Amino acid sequence: MSWIEALILGIVQGLTEFLPVSSSGHLTIGSVLFGMSGEENLTFAIAVHSATVLSTIVVLWSEIAVLFKGFFSFKWNADMQMVCKILLSMIPVGIVGVFFKDYVEELFGSGLLLVGCMLLLTAALLAFSYYAKPRQKEEISFKDAFIIGLAQACAVLPGLSRSGSTIATGLLLGNKKEQVAKFSFLMVIIPILGEAFLDLIKGGFSPEASGISATALVVGFLAAFISGTIACKWMINLVKKGKLIYFAYYCVIAGALAIVYSLIN
Repeated sequence: MSWIEALILGIVQGLTEFLPVSSSGHLTIGSVLFGMSGEENLTFAIAVHSATVLSTIVVLWSEIAVLFKGFFSFKWNADMQMVCKILLSMIPVGIVGVFFKDYVEELFGSGLLLVGCMLLLTAALLAFSYYAKPRQKEEISFKDAFIIGLAQACAVLPGLSRSGSTIATGLLLGNKKEQVAKFSFLMVIIPILGEAFLDLIKGGFSPEASGISATALVVGFLAAFISGTIACKWMINLVKKGKLIYFAYYCVIAGALAIVYSLIN
């Protein structure tokens, strides 16, 4: 992978991590077009996902600081409850990471047919959440947090948008738009950083193990961080305005093109 390719894919990751169009799906599409192997794709994906998690921390730092303060007060207040809900939501994806990691790694090298199908499923979820009008709740419940966590676990499939799945699920459960958007972005912080840490201590980011140069990884990381910071702020505002249906249209087009490409190549 050249640094130019890393720059392009880093920007794509940063933008699509927060927009409900599947960053993993777009990285897979880019990897196929650039001729990257499955191992290269997975290592680069972990690196740039870590970058967008850091951009989440930057954008939502005030909310994160309040949650930390509330958690370490060791009182059963609203902040402590929110932290516990976020931790609860991480259980499903944690189970997938521990018991199905090898299977997930295989999926990242499985081509564009799966990506295309999952993009179409993302479009369906976004459209359904846009037209459904459930009764609004005042806050995300523990039950809802776990269900949203199940949606995040399913979104390990390349092409099934993590933010799209979790936000759409939260909206279908009747949660408020801004609340569920921030919850969606906060719940991914620990799983992604944990995965990156494990890969780091195993030497997975070394050029010998990954097949990617240190320059390409750094360029991709910085590109994903900068573009992710912009996209995170933008996405929160978009969810407030309820404009997710336009991303459903995009996912239909991208998914159809991915399926057609996979069938003719």
